Amino acid sequence: MNRLLTATVAAALLLCSVAAAQNSQELPAAPTAVQPRFPGAPAQPPPTQPPPAALTANAPGGAVQQQTPASKGAPKAGEAAPLFAPMNVQPAPQQAEKPREAAETGEFRIGVQVDLVDLIFTATDKHGRFIKDLKKDDVRLLDEGKPPLRIEAFESETGLPLRVGLLIDASNSIRDRFRFEQDSAVEFLHQVVRPKTDRAFVIGFDSLADLTQDYTDDTEALARGVRILRPGGGTALHDAVFQACEKLAKAPTQGAARRAIILLSDGDDNQSRRTREEAIEAALRAEVIIYVISTNITDSDKKGDKILMRYAEATGGRVFFPLRLEEVSNAFAEIQDELRSQYVIAYKPENFVSDGRFRAISIDAPKRANVKLRARKGYYAPKSAQ
Repeated sequence: MNRLLTATVAAALLLCSVAAAQNSQELPAAPTAVQPRFPGAPAQPPPTQPPPAALTANAPGGAVQQQTPASKGAPKAGEAAPLFAPMNVQPAPQQAEKPREAAETGEFRIGVQVDLVDLIFTATDKHGRFIKDLKKDDVRLLDEGKPPLRIEAFESETGLPLRVGLLIDASNSIRDRFRFEQDSAVEFLHQVVRPKTDRAFVIGFDSLADLTQDYTDDTEALARGVRILRPGGGTALHDAVFQACEKLAKAPTQGAARRAIILLSDGDDNQSRRTREEAIEAALRAEVIIYVISTNITDSDKKGDKILMRYAEATGGRVFFPLRLEEVSNAFAEIQDELRSQYVIAYKPENFVSDGRFRAISIDAPKRANVKLRARKGYYAPKSAQ
C-alpha cells in the first residue's frame, strides 16, 4: 500500500510540474528552414534566439545581460534544473565590430586616383622684376597640349614652408672662389630659413656627396655644415643632385611645402654614376626647383654652363653667372626674393592617365604684355598599382 501511494504521489507531482511549465512557456519547436521571400532567393536560416535560461532581466535599469559561465552551471537553491542547456550565443557587441575590423584589415578599400597637379611658377617683367598681381584669367596653361579640365586653385604663395637643399661643389675646380662662396651661402641661409617653419640641409660634393648638416631650422648648425667643407678631388655633380632630390622627396612636412635646391658649381662632372637626365627626372618627380649659381669666371667652360642651364630650365628655376665675387651675394639675394614671390596653380588635366609617363606643360600670360612666366617643363604622372 505504501509503495502504491508513493508512486501515485510522484506521478501526480510530475504531471503538475509539466503542466506548470507548459502554462508559463512553450517549449521551442525543432528548427525549420525559412522559405524564400521571392522566387529564386536562397532559403535563409532561422534567427538564433537565446533560450531564457541564458539571459536574465535583473540587471540594473532593466537591461538584459548575458549570464556568466559560472551562472550557467548548477541551479540556484530552490530552483529546478533547466530542461535545456543554454546555447553558446556570441555577444552582440562583437558581431557589430566585424565590419570595422574588416575595414581596418583592408578587406574594404576605396581607391582614390590622384590627378591633381600643383604647378609653381614665377612671373617677371622684361626687366626681371616680379609681377605679383596676376589673376587666373591672365594665365594660359596647356598640359600635353590641352587646356586643363578645370582649375581647382590659383594663389599667390609667399609664405609656404621651404625645404631647401644647399649643394656646394667642393672639387678642386672651384678652389679660388671657395671661401667667398661659403660666406655668401651662410648669409643666404641666415636670411631665408625661418625658425619653426623652414628646414634646410647642406651637402658638399667632390668625388662623393657628403651630408654635412641634415634637416634643421638652426642657421648656426647650417653655417657649420657649410664651413667645414674643404675643396679637393673630382666632381660628381649629377650624383649629388640626384641624392638631394631623393632627400627632398621625403622632406619632413605637415602640409604643402616648396622644395628647392640651391646649387653652386661650375657644371663640370667627371665622377658621377648618374646622368644629368636621371637627376632631372628625380627633380621633376619630387617637384624640386633647382637654382644654380655658376662658379665659372671665364667663358672657357661652355659645356658646364649648358649643363647648369639645363638643370634650371627643366625644373622652373634660374641660373646665375656672377663674374665678380660680390655678384654671388646678389644671386643669393635674388633667389631668396623669388622663393617668396611665386604663384601656385592646382588643376585637373584633360585625359589624365596614371601610367607613370612624362607629361609636358606650357604656361604663359598672353593677356599681359611683357610678362614672362617660368615653371617646370612637365611632370611624371603617378603610376597606378596593377
